[in-house]
Amino acid sequence: MKLLIKTLYGLEQVLADEIRELGGQQVKTIKRAVDCEGNLEFLYRANYCLRTALKVLRPIYSFQARNEKQLYDQIRKFDWSAVMDVSQTFAIDNSIFSDFFKHSKFPTLKMKDAIADQFRDEVGRRPSVDTKRPDVQFDLHAWKDRFTVSMDSSGDTLNQRGYRQRGHQAPLNEVLAAGMLKLAGWDKEIPLVDPMCGSGTILVEAALMGMNMPPQTLRKDFGFKNWKDFNPVIWNRVKAEADSATRRAALDISGGDIDPRAVEMTKKSIKQLRIRGDIRVREVPFEQFLPKTKEGILITNPPYGERIGPKEIQEFYKTIGDLLKSKFEGFDAWVLSSNTQALKHLKLRPSAKHTLYNGGLECKFQKYELYAGTREPEELPT
Repeated sequence: MKLLIKTLYGLEQVLADEIRELGGQQVKTIKRAVDCEGNLEFLYRANYCLRTALKVLRPIYSFQARNEKQLYDQIRKFDWSAVMDVSQTFAIDNSIFSDFFKHSKFPTLKMKDAIADQFRDEVGRRPSVDTKRPDVQFDLHAWKDRFTVSMDSSGDTLNQRGYRQRGHQAPLNEVLAAGMLKLAGWDKEIPLVDPMCGSGTILVEAALMGMNMPPQTLRKDFGFKNWKDFNPVIWNRVKAEADSATRRAALDISGGDIDPRAVEMTKKSIKQLRIRGDIRVREVPFEQFLPKTKEGILITNPPYGERIGPKEIQEFYKTIGDLLKSKFEGFDAWVLSSNTQALKHLKLRPSAKHTLYNGGLECKFQKYELYAGTREPEELPT
């Protein structure tokens, strides 16, 4: 079957590599997604094991439409009873890029009407819509006059791992954190530090990777479990195989944060996943954080300056740069920030750059090789 697996901008190739490693075929990257092929077993495995995927979609129907009537008629042509029962609730997500349909919600309403009307005509009842917890989730995508309807096999987005504690003001997306680790080339043999760890997403995702623990190990529900062709035997085998591949490892992962609430959230996430011995985290300001090893990788997501003034954030980034040079010699430091002006005040020359998005903010994810005599140019390119 053909599949479309969504991810965040900048992580397409990382996801493609994951898909190939997991057994996906005919892998092709597109913007914020990867096209591939796989059987039902692969679909289950992709949902349970991919670290940089947001959604796993299964396209089921494509057509062309340029007006309301064509759209409604084309939707009515498909046999919706093949993929859902009238007793099941459904919902429709959409991404509409078409001059023929100016309002993105309109095609969704027409699709809902067409599905409900077909069931009414065939069995005398209309299925109900549930936008919060539907039994079956559809995805409607339009580019100009070309429409594709897909079934959403994931349900909730796959970054929702289930370990996150609510309450942190600016939590890092779990998929983004996993992608950053992969872009940085981290593996379980390399000491990892995040001295401004916030609620600990980078640290926790690293521990999951280091132990080869499935990222959805805490999740109970997936969209595909409500599908007509759901095969519990295959699903249970996929899950058991992935769970049995988890290995305890001698990981060197540590972090700190000045906010005691953030540190407590991190510790609760660690406890939730039962990985307490694999991450050391403590309440400490960045200025006082000291690495325990002479070499390693530092990955961090410092404040961008949304809550403090430009002068203060530039001074803070200058302090970060000074401390990186004085305390983390021998490390590769990776910094994610949307504040390109503040990044210049690190006074370090990046050796690698990636453009990523943290929520709606375009960010630079930059590598700095820290060694004796690290260059400190007065002006750095953006």
